[in-house]
Amino acid sequence: MPALLATGLFGALIGSFLNVVAYRVPVGESLVSPGSHCPGCGAAVRPYDNVPVLSWLLLRGRCRDCGTRISPRYPLVELLTAAAFAAVVAVNGFDKDLILELPFVAALIALAAIDFDHRLLPNKIVYPLAAYGVVATLLVDRADLAENLIAGAGAFTFLFLAVLAYPRGMGMGDVKLAGAMGVYLGLSVIPALLIAFLAGSIVGLAMIAREGASARKKAVPFGVFLALGGIVAVLAGPELIELYRDNFLAE
Repeated sequence: MPALLATGLFGALIGSFLNVVAYRVPVGESLVSPGSHCPGCGAAVRPYDNVPVLSWLLLRGRCRDCGTRISPRYPLVELLTAAAFAAVVAVNGFDKDLILELPFVAALIALAAIDFDHRLLPNKIVYPLAAYGVVATLLVDRADLAENLIAGAGAFTFLFLAVLAYPRGMGMGDVKLAGAMGVYLGLSVIPALLIAFLAGSIVGLAMIAREGASARKKAVPFGVFLALGGIVAVLAGPELIELYRDNFLAE
Protein backbone atom coordinates (compact mmCIF):
# COMPACT_ATOMS: atom_id res chain seq x y z
CA MET A 1 0.00 0.00 0.00
CA PRO A 2 2.72 2.59 0.80
CA ALA A 3 4.34 1.86 -2.58
CA LEU A 4 1.02 2.37 -4.38
CA LEU A 5 0.36 5.61 -2.53
CA ALA A 6 3.83 6.93 -3.26
CA THR A 7 3.53 5.93 -6.91
CA GLY A 8 0.13 7.61 -7.17
CA LEU A 9 1.46 10.84 -5.66
CA PHE A 10 4.42 10.71 -8.00
CA GLY A 11 2.02 10.14 -10.89
CA ALA A 12 0.00 13.23 -9.91
CA LEU A 13 3.18 15.33 -9.98
CA ILE A 14 4.09 13.91 -13.39
CA GLY A 15 0.53 14.61 -14.54
CA SER A 16 1.01 18.26 -13.63
CA PHE A 17 4.08 18.33 -15.89
CA LEU A 18 2.17 16.51 -18.65
CA ASN A 19 -0.36 19.35 -18.62
CA VAL A 20 2.50 21.72 -19.38
CA VAL A 21 3.71 19.44 -22.17
CA ALA A 22 0.23 19.13 -23.69
CA TYR A 23 -0.26 22.92 -23.63
CA ARG A 24 3.17 24.12 -24.76
CA VAL A 25 4.61 21.57 -27.19
CA PRO A 26 1.94 22.00 -29.91
CA VAL A 27 2.45 25.79 -29.94
CA GLY A 28 6.23 25.60 -29.84
CA GLU A 29 6.73 27.07 -26.36
CA SER A 30 9.57 26.11 -24.03
CA LEU A 31 8.82 23.60 -21.29
CA VAL A 32 11.18 25.41 -18.95
CA SER A 33 10.53 29.13 -19.34
CA PRO A 34 8.40 30.93 -18.44
CA GLY A 35 7.12 29.14 -15.34
CA SER A 36 3.51 28.10 -14.83
CA HIS A 37 1.21 31.06 -15.37
CA CYS A 38 -2.44 31.94 -15.83
CA PRO A 39 -3.53 31.74 -19.48
CA GLY A 40 -5.76 34.75 -18.91
CA CYS A 41 -3.76 37.40 -17.06
CA GLY A 42 -0.29 35.84 -17.31
CA ALA A 43 0.29 35.98 -13.54
CA ALA A 44 2.80 33.43 -12.26
CA VAL A 45 1.24 30.51 -10.43
CA ARG A 46 2.38 30.49 -6.83
CA PRO A 47 3.97 27.25 -5.56
CA TYR A 48 1.09 26.67 -3.12
CA ASP A 49 -1.37 27.09 -5.99
CA ASN A 50 0.44 24.47 -8.05
CA VAL A 51 -0.34 21.39 -5.95
CA PRO A 52 -1.85 18.73 -8.24
CA VAL A 53 -5.65 18.43 -8.01
CA LEU A 54 -5.94 20.08 -4.58
CA SER A 55 -5.07 23.59 -5.74
CA TRP A 56 -7.65 23.42 -8.53
CA LEU A 57 -10.32 22.28 -6.06
CA LEU A 58 -9.46 24.92 -3.44
CA LEU A 59 -9.48 27.69 -6.05
CA ARG A 60 -12.70 26.30 -7.53
CA GLY A 61 -11.10 26.01 -10.93
CA ARG A 62 -10.20 29.69 -11.26
CA CYS A 63 -7.08 31.86 -11.25
CA ARG A 64 -6.41 33.44 -7.86
CA ASP A 65 -5.53 36.79 -9.48
CA CYS A 66 -8.05 37.38 -12.25
CA GLY A 67 -10.68 34.69 -11.81
CA THR A 68 -10.14 33.19 -15.26
CA ARG A 69 -11.65 29.72 -15.44
CA ILE A 70 -9.04 26.93 -15.48
CA SER A 71 -10.09 23.86 -17.44
CA PRO A 72 -11.03 20.79 -15.38
CA ARG A 73 -8.84 18.83 -17.75
CA TYR A 74 -5.83 19.83 -15.65
CA PRO A 75 -6.85 17.91 -12.52
CA LEU A 76 -8.27 15.12 -14.69
CA VAL A 77 -4.90 14.56 -16.35
CA GLU A 78 -3.23 14.59 -12.94
CA LEU A 79 -5.72 12.08 -11.54
CA LEU A 80 -5.48 9.88 -14.63
CA THR A 81 -1.69 9.81 -14.44
CA ALA A 82 -1.78 9.05 -10.72
CA ALA A 83 -4.27 6.21 -11.27
CA ALA A 84 -2.35 4.81 -14.25
CA PHE A 85 0.97 4.82 -12.39
CA ALA A 86 -0.57 3.16 -9.33
CA ALA A 87 -2.29 0.58 -11.53
CA VAL A 88 0.97 -0.33 -13.27
CA VAL A 89 2.68 -0.93 -9.92
CA ALA A 90 -0.32 -2.83 -8.52
CA VAL A 91 -0.51 -5.14 -11.54
CA ASN A 92 3.11 -5.54 -12.60
CA GLY A 93 4.96 -4.99 -9.34
CA PHE A 94 7.61 -2.58 -8.17
CA ASP A 95 10.61 -3.66 -10.25
CA LYS A 96 13.09 -2.52 -12.87
CA ASP A 97 10.51 -2.71 -15.67
CA LEU A 98 9.00 0.51 -14.31
CA ILE A 99 11.90 2.27 -16.05
CA LEU A 100 10.14 1.33 -19.27
CA GLU A 101 6.52 1.27 -18.24
CA LEU A 102 6.00 4.56 -16.38
CA PRO A 103 7.66 6.87 -18.97
CA PHE A 104 5.73 5.04 -21.69
CA VAL A 105 2.41 5.52 -19.92
CA ALA A 106 3.20 9.18 -19.19
CA ALA A 107 4.04 9.86 -22.83
CA LEU A 108 0.84 8.16 -24.00
CA ILE A 109 -1.25 10.38 -21.71
CA ALA A 110 0.49 13.54 -22.96
CA LEU A 111 0.08 12.49 -26.59
CA ALA A 112 -3.59 11.64 -26.07
CA ALA A 113 -4.23 15.09 -24.60
CA ILE A 114 -2.43 16.80 -27.49
CA ASP A 115 -4.20 14.72 -30.13
CA PHE A 116 -7.57 15.39 -28.54
CA ASP A 117 -7.01 19.16 -28.71
CA HIS A 118 -5.00 19.54 -31.90
CA ARG A 119 -5.38 16.31 -33.92
CA LEU A 120 -1.59 16.12 -33.71
CA LEU A 121 1.00 13.65 -32.43
CA PRO A 122 4.22 15.70 -32.34
CA ASN A 123 7.45 14.14 -33.58
CA LYS A 124 9.15 16.01 -30.72
CA ILE A 125 7.55 13.47 -28.39
CA VAL A 126 7.11 10.36 -30.55
CA TYR A 127 10.72 10.15 -31.76
CA PRO A 128 12.33 10.53 -28.31
CA LEU A 129 9.76 8.06 -26.97
CA ALA A 130 10.87 5.43 -29.50
CA ALA A 131 14.57 6.15 -28.87
CA TYR A 132 14.14 5.92 -25.10
CA GLY A 133 12.33 2.60 -25.54
CA VAL A 134 15.30 1.13 -27.40
CA VAL A 135 17.86 2.38 -24.88
CA ALA A 136 15.82 1.41 -21.82
CA THR A 137 15.12 -2.05 -23.23
CA LEU A 138 18.85 -2.55 -23.75
CA LEU A 139 19.39 -1.73 -20.09
CA VAL A 140 16.43 -3.62 -18.62
CA ASP A 141 15.40 -6.46 -20.96
CA ARG A 142 18.16 -6.80 -23.54
CA ALA A 143 16.90 -10.23 -24.64
CA ASP A 144 13.55 -8.71 -25.67
CA LEU A 145 14.98 -5.99 -27.92
CA ALA A 146 14.92 -7.94 -31.20
CA GLU A 147 11.31 -9.05 -30.67
CA ASN A 148 10.25 -5.55 -29.69
CA LEU A 149 11.90 -3.97 -32.72
CA ILE A 150 10.14 -6.47 -34.98
CA ALA A 151 6.85 -5.72 -33.22
CA GLY A 152 7.43 -2.00 -33.71
CA ALA A 153 8.16 -2.47 -37.40
CA GLY A 154 5.09 -4.66 -37.76
CA ALA A 155 2.80 -2.17 -36.01
CA PHE A 156 4.23 0.68 -38.10
CA THR A 157 3.65 -1.25 -41.34
CA PHE A 158 0.14 -2.33 -40.36
CA LEU A 159 -1.02 1.20 -39.61
CA PHE A 160 0.81 2.58 -42.64
CA LEU A 161 -1.21 0.24 -44.85
CA ALA A 162 -4.37 1.30 -42.98
CA VAL A 163 -3.56 4.95 -43.69
CA LEU A 164 -3.07 4.19 -47.38
CA ALA A 165 -6.44 2.43 -47.45
CA TYR A 166 -8.31 5.04 -45.40
CA PRO A 167 -6.30 8.29 -45.16
CA ARG A 168 -9.19 10.23 -43.64
CA GLY A 169 -9.26 8.05 -40.54
CA MET A 170 -5.60 8.28 -39.49
CA GLY A 171 -2.37 10.10 -40.19
CA MET A 172 1.34 9.42 -40.17
CA GLY A 173 1.52 10.51 -36.53
CA ASP A 174 -0.62 7.50 -35.64
CA VAL A 175 1.65 5.26 -37.73
CA LYS A 176 4.78 6.49 -35.96
CA LEU A 177 3.19 6.17 -32.54
CA ALA A 178 2.16 2.57 -33.29
CA GLY A 179 5.76 1.79 -34.19
CA ALA A 180 7.00 3.33 -30.94
CA MET A 181 4.41 1.35 -28.98
CA GLY A 182 5.73 -1.89 -30.44
CA VAL A 183 9.22 -1.07 -29.12
CA TYR A 184 7.80 -1.05 -25.59
CA LEU A 185 5.11 -3.69 -25.82
CA GLY A 186 6.52 -6.38 -28.07
CA LEU A 187 3.78 -8.85 -29.02
CA SER A 188 1.41 -7.04 -26.66
CA VAL A 189 1.16 -4.33 -29.30
CA ILE A 190 -1.32 -6.64 -31.05
CA PRO A 191 -4.05 -6.39 -28.38
CA ALA A 192 -3.14 -2.70 -27.99
CA LEU A 193 -3.99 -2.06 -31.66
CA LEU A 194 -7.11 -4.22 -31.48
CA ILE A 195 -8.37 -2.25 -28.48
CA ALA A 196 -7.58 1.02 -30.25
CA PHE A 197 -9.53 0.03 -33.37
CA LEU A 198 -12.42 -1.33 -31.31
CA ALA A 199 -12.67 1.80 -29.16
CA GLY A 200 -12.33 4.05 -32.20
CA SER A 201 -15.06 2.14 -34.02
CA ILE A 202 -17.43 2.34 -31.06
CA VAL A 203 -16.91 6.11 -30.75
CA GLY A 204 -17.27 6.56 -34.50
CA LEU A 205 -20.55 4.63 -34.58
CA ALA A 206 -21.82 6.60 -31.60
CA MET A 207 -21.02 9.87 -33.41
CA ILE A 208 -22.84 8.69 -36.53
CA ALA A 209 -25.86 7.61 -34.47
CA ARG A 210 -25.94 11.01 -32.78
CA GLU A 211 -25.06 13.35 -35.63
CA GLY A 212 -25.92 11.41 -38.75
CA ALA A 213 -23.90 11.36 -41.97
CA SER A 214 -22.17 14.64 -41.11
CA ALA A 215 -20.15 12.80 -38.46
CA ARG A 216 -18.32 10.91 -41.21
CA LYS A 217 -16.54 14.13 -42.18
CA LYS A 218 -15.19 14.76 -38.68
CA ALA A 219 -11.65 13.73 -37.81
CA VAL A 220 -11.41 11.41 -34.83
CA PRO A 221 -8.24 11.69 -32.71
CA PHE A 222 -7.08 8.10 -33.16
CA GLY A 223 -4.04 8.78 -30.98
CA VAL A 224 -6.38 8.83 -27.99
CA PHE A 225 -7.44 5.27 -28.74
CA LEU A 226 -3.87 4.16 -29.38
CA ALA A 227 -2.95 5.55 -25.96
CA LEU A 228 -5.85 3.66 -24.38
CA GLY A 229 -4.76 0.44 -26.06
CA GLY A 230 -1.16 0.99 -25.04
CA ILE A 231 -2.01 1.49 -21.37
CA VAL A 232 -4.29 -1.56 -21.32
CA ALA A 233 -1.50 -3.60 -22.95
CA VAL A 234 0.98 -2.50 -20.26
CA LEU A 235 -1.48 -3.75 -17.64
CA ALA A 236 -2.75 -6.91 -19.32
CA GLY A 237 -1.15 -7.43 -22.73
CA PRO A 238 0.35 -10.90 -22.15
CA GLU A 239 -2.82 -12.05 -20.40
CA LEU A 240 -4.96 -10.92 -23.35
CA ILE A 241 -2.72 -12.80 -25.76
CA GLU A 242 -2.91 -15.91 -23.60
CA LEU A 243 -6.70 -15.55 -23.34
CA TYR A 244 -7.00 -15.40 -27.12
CA ARG A 245 -4.65 -18.36 -27.55
CA ASP A 246 -6.54 -20.52 -25.06
CA ASN A 247 -9.98 -19.74 -26.45
CA PHE A 248 -9.37 -19.54 -30.20
CA LEU A 249 -6.16 -21.37 -30.98
CA ALA A 250 -6.27 -24.28 -28.54
CA GLU A 251 -7.08 -27.63 -30.09
